Amino acid sequence: MIVVTGAYGFIGSCMVQYLIEKGVKDIIVVDDFSQTQKSINLPPDLPVTRVERREFFDWLFVHGQNVTWVLHMGAKTDTAEQNEEILMEWNVHFSKKLWEACIVHNIKLIYASSAATYGGGQYEFSDNHALIPRLEPLNPYAWSKHHFDMWILTQKSKPENWFGLKFFNVYGPNEYHKGRMASIIFHAFNQIKETGIMKLFKSHHPQYNDGYQARDIVYIKDIVQVMDWIIFHTPKVNGIYNVGQGVGNTFLDMTRAVFESMELPSRIQFIDIPDDIRDQYQYYTKADIKKLKEAGYHHPFYSLEEGISDYISNYLLPEKTF
Repeated sequence: MIVVTGAYGFIGSCMVQYLIEKGVKDIIVVDDFSQTQKSINLPPDLPVTRVERREFFDWLFVHGQNVTWVLHMGAKTDTAEQNEEILMEWNVHFSKKLWEACIVHNIKLIYASSAATYGGGQYEFSDNHALIPRLEPLNPYAWSKHHFDMWILTQKSKPENWFGLKFFNVYGPNEYHKGRMASIIFHAFNQIKETGIMKLFKSHHPQYNDGYQARDIVYIKDIVQVMDWIIFHTPKVNGIYNVGQGVGNTFLDMTRAVFESMELPSRIQFIDIPDDIRDQYQYYTKADIKKLKEAGYHHPFYSLEEGISDYISNYLLPEKTF
């Protein structure tokens, strides 16, 4: 029995669909199912058992002995969220309670951390546990994720197998509901489709020219593949791992790849970064994935062009989910 929290969301719903296609039985999906804007991600006819988020720990108390893995993808993910109480409730307290339940019931755990915890990247995006206490996230969301990473590293009691995955900028099908927090690929496709133009943020940092801000963006199918590897070929070394391409792609390169996949000429304009996120904006991310490779993961990642082409051709243009 595998539990997926955040099953209505982007990564969680893709993982659920993947497990179903792989033939996994007894999948338990956990979320706030009143959020109807996400229902397209998890159609009602799927062969899964649904458990409401606020009822989950009661359910786990009864059924925990039958659960082998929890894939904890649920979180409040808005990087512009300023309500620290909400972030602490769902990104920290819920996660701590789940961690402790996994110990009690001897359940293996994968949880979603975030590259947002790296802040300005002073430590070159290394997932070395010794460096994690020195990180300085730039917004409350990132601090909430960092708080949980820090907490688990201080715990003497741990699940037998546990893996915290610092996802870098993930893009792909099932992010339709994310609004402003959706990937640049999603926004570029829709802006270009509607106007023929893509608006990118200007740089407000002297070290970066407009459009040369960079992100390690990783296709959702690579995220799913990494979790598959952990579940079915469990590595011997528990810990926190970066999950990204290991490449810093400029916003210009990303946008041009979208235009190319749509078979349109590139037309780009630059606009100011909104005031509410300007001071919290990451100008560069690039995952150090040496640790993941040393643990035994050698499956090739989608290139920027391959991932964008697959996303646009097979999901965005035909308006399909994962």
